[in-house]
Amino acid sequence: MASEPTVSVIIPSYNHERFVEAAVRSVLGQTFQDFEIVVVDDGSSDGTPDVVKKIKDPRISLHVFDKNRGACAAANECIARSRGRFVAMLSSDDMFLPHRLEMQVLFLEKNPGFGAVFGLASLVDESGAPFVNERHHYTSIFKQPNRPRAQWLNRFFHQGNCLCHPSMLIRRECYDSVGNYDNRLAQLPDFDFYVRLCMKHEIHIIQEPLINFRIMNNEANVSGFRPTVLVRSAFEQARVLRHFLKITNPDELLAVFPELEPERNRVTPETAGFHVAMLAAKKDSPEHKLFAMNTLFDLLGDEQTAKAIEDVCGFRHTDFIRLTGSLDVFDTLERSKRPPLHKRLMKEASKLRRK
Repeated sequence: MASEPTVSVIIPSYNHERFVEAAVRSVLGQTFQDFEIVVVDDGSSDGTPDVVKKIKDPRISLHVFDKNRGACAAANECIARSRGRFVAMLSSDDMFLPHRLEMQVLFLEKNPGFGAVFGLASLVDESGAPFVNERHHYTSIFKQPNRPRAQWLNRFFHQGNCLCHPSMLIRRECYDSVGNYDNRLAQLPDFDFYVRLCMKHEIHIIQEPLINFRIMNNEANVSGFRPTVLVRSAFEQARVLRHFLKITNPDELLAVFPELEPERNRVTPETAGFHVAMLAAKKDSPEHKLFAMNTLFDLLGDEQTAKAIEDVCGFRHTDFIRLTGSLDVFDTLERSKRPPLHKRLMKEASKLRRK
């Protein structure tokens, strides 16, 4: 077998027959050439695998799932099949800019204290032309300043995801230390991974575009604003927040959440989860509120933890019960103002008969 490449470019592909050739060729055209390209097709129903097969370069390998298993399964299979010291993510509808690998490899080699490096994104539309809608969510979300990992975790907790996943170059050992992508997630597996990553590793954003990020028509991106995406994202957000309960060291918790400084004397390993939950309960976000109530419910179910929370923080089961009556996670009061579904349907039917 040939010597291991410096970089493994992994491309999980799915139904991108129109775009995957441009994605692969953008890697082949890099100024840095010590790489392999690992494509895992997630059971595409179009000709995506056939397009990849026609690109002749010995550094390209292709594995095709016999059925659709999900983006995380395809990405994890890519990682398992790759051999490089660094792993570069690329979506099968996006493109590297020519200097991307050269700049990112140089950064990680010069900065051993960082686990991963990202870049900014140049937005393009389906045809590859510059995307010019300044009001679109993606126009500004990736333009982030660099922060220490504790500040990244604070940002993730309060405001959610803001990193461009297909711009990431990561050390292989980071996957070994924090795990791969969670197959149970569809909308936020990258965000879930970033939270786990920043629990242990510093990250950096090179402050210039390194990829062409494609914006699909009609919100057709995986993260587009479609009803199913919004509903699923809310559930996944509440689950991702649970990773913050792993921070039990008081000094580390205060580094991530400096807003807890007034509570310093009450922050202990036993009460850390309580403080995280109470921060979430104050957020104007149903996902945070649901996380808060579920966390408090679980913490108070353990007698020893419940006693520590009462003794140190003065919070008892009765306080929790009052809280569950005030955090209207399920929009119960608003829904109670609406007529029952059968009455609404009868009203709509009556309108149709009158027409």
